[in-house]
Order: sequence, then C-alpha cells, then structure tokens
Amino acid sequence: MRPPRWLLAPLQSERLIRAVDRLALRTRAGGGDTHVLIAPPGGGNIGDQALVEAFVEATAGPVLVVVRRSGDIDIPRRLTGRMRLLPLPALVYGSAIGHWRDARKLDRALRTTASVSIVGADIVDGAYVLRASVNRAGLAERLARLGWSPRILGFSWNAHPHPAAAAAMRRASAAGVRMLLRDPLSAARARDDGMTVTETADLVFLATTREDAAVAEVAPGLSAETRLAVVNASGLVGADDGQVRDYARIIAELRADGMRVVIVPHVSRPGADDLPLCRRIAAEFAEDASVSVVERLLAPAQIRALAARASIVVTGRMHLAVMALLAGTPPITVATQGKVEGLMRLFDSRELCVQPGDGFAERVEPVLRGILDDPLAARARLLERLPAVIALATANVDGLGAVREEVLVQ
Repeated sequence: MRPPRWLLAPLQSERLIRAVDRLALRTRAGGGDTHVLIAPPGGGNIGDQALVEAFVEATAGPVLVVVRRSGDIDIPRRLTGRMRLLPLPALVYGSAIGHWRDARKLDRALRTTASVSIVGADIVDGAYVLRASVNRAGLAERLARLGWSPRILGFSWNAHPHPAAAAAMRRASAAGVRMLLRDPLSAARARDDGMTVTETADLVFLATTREDAAVAEVAPGLSAETRLAVVNASGLVGADDGQVRDYARIIAELRADGMRVVIVPHVSRPGADDLPLCRRIAAEFAEDASVSVVERLLAPAQIRALAARASIVVTGRMHLAVMALLAGTPPITVATQGKVEGLMRLFDSRELCVQPGDGFAERVEPVLRGILDDPLAARARLLERLPAVIALATANVDGLGAVREEVLVQ
C-alpha cells in the first residue's frame, strides 16, 4: 500500500534530497573507463530509446545506463557488448529513503567511472515532473562539487520554466555543470535565466544505424516508384474529433497526390499514448489499402529507415522529426512545449513548425503543398544544413571518445 501524499511530501522536499546527495555521494572523479548515463524515463517512448542509443553509439568504451526500471530501456543486440543497465528507481523520482539507497549504489558505480552525463531533452525545466527535473539538476550539481565534469545533454528550455527548476539549474551551472542546449532559442532563454550554456543540437543527430528491412515489414508491397508519407499523431496534443478530422484531411491530400501513407505511434504508455489516436485516424480510411497503421512501437533504427524512405513526414513528436531531418526528409511538426521552433531554426525551416489546435490542418496544408510541389528543393535545403547540425550535436559527447561514422544499414 502506497503511503499517503501528506506523509511522503516532507521526504521528497528538495532541501532533504540535496542533503542526502551530500551525504551519499562521496566518490571524487577518478580514472575509470565507464561512461555513466542517467537516462530519460523511457518505457514506451521511441525518442527516449533513441537518445540512449545515440549516446552509446557516439562514445567509446562501456556505458552504464541508469534507469528507473530494467524494462524502461532496451539493449539492442548490436550494443550488448558495451551497454548495461543499472536500475535505481528512487534516484530521480523517489523519496529521501529510497534516494539514499540509490545514491549510495550510484556512488559505488562511480569508482570505475570516467564521465557522468544526464539526458536533458525536455525533462529538466519542470514542464512534466517538477521533482524529477530538480533532482536531476541536484545530482549534477553534487557531482560537479566532487570534481566531476558532469554534463546535461542536449536539452530544450521552456519560455516559462518552473521557478524551482530554473533555480536548480542555475545552481548546477554555477557549480560547473556543462549545460548543453539543443537549439538557439532554448540557449537564449537559458542564458536569460542565468545559466552558462554551450549550444549544441539534439543527441539523436549522432545516431549511426538504420534498419532498412523494416520498410518492407511495415509497408509490404511498397514499390520503388511509390512515394511514402509517414504520419504520427501525438497523444499529448489531444485525441478529440477535431484532431481526427484534421489528420484525416491531411492524409486525404497525401493520398490525392498518390502517396502511400503509414501511420506510426511514437509513444505508447499510460497518459501519453499515441496508438489510440493513430488507430482512430486510420479507421477513417478503412476502405483504402494504401493507408495503414503500425500497431506497435518500432525501434529507433527502424523509424530512421522509414523516415529515410519517406518523401514527407507529418508528426506530433519531436524525435520523429529529428530522425526525418537526419535523412533530409521534410517533417511538418506540430509544436509542443516550445521545443520544435528552435529545432527548425537550425535548418532555417521555421515553416515546418505548426501550432496545434482545432483547424491545424489549414496551417499544415500550404506547407504540405509547397513541399509536394518541389520536393527536391525541400530536401536539398535540409541536407545542406545537416552537416553543420551534426557538427553541433557532437558537442554533447566532446571528450568522450566520440567518432561518428557513416550511417550503418543493417
């Protein structure tokens, strides 16, 4: 039986957790060979999985991935020799008692550690789970004071962060934590909020694998001549009838242009499940064999293959957009949490970011038509910018033995 919230609240206070960190984390920076990565939540989120895999692919040596539960992050077969998981359920999310236990386990792991990195993404500004945002910053601050050079990898910064999260990140920055902002808009906001920042790009731009066989699996019978559109609808944006109508309108236009359409979920977990909405949209085309829905979450390398084969992507999830951009495929992206605008600035393609809400199909259609009318020009502009964006992204793993190779097709 879970204790009542009024009893747990004092044990979850920021002041108490920071005191536990000071007592439990004692190991100073040494000469180990393992990179410790404190992972995002995962557990049914392709983007979180992609972030972890990209870090492992872009660094040299063994990587110990700190997770909440062992099933939250998968270990791909290609990475089994370098990647292992350390479940610490209370390190970020727990109360002081569990936090003490897990911080001591982390401290023991630090004895063979070369570096510590924390995935920042969109989970450090307090927009989702404030306590977790503050605790991540507190861990980074404590490690910096022990002589480590921790880094918070490629993150977005909200225009209106929670004051407690902003204060925690300022303290971490002042202690020497490397703040790696993944777009220029977020970097400007973080500077305004008192952080010392390094501008980078999203970590997933460093991904180096692609499973092209997945295209035939999810779009059987797709001929070489047939153009493909990949569509995602985010459960975060909403699942009302208006959303279904807007997506149906967009897909109808793609079909009128002769495209095969594959609808893919990107997140499937309680509270943020794309799959029910994706199914409802697909049901609008039940009689059209050229519109299909993928009934499971694909692996990041499979999503990258699908995005690379596509002529256009329409998505409500930022990391699907990133994986499309990595292939030069234009992704029209419904903006959430203020993080997409900055991404598109990196590619000088602000029109690819559209605002959500009823009638958003009207905002998508002119952008869609511009891409369909001149697809080669749209792709060429993205590919021209891509090398500079990838170069920016390498700042995330600077000094960690990173070598980015050409994309490996499996």
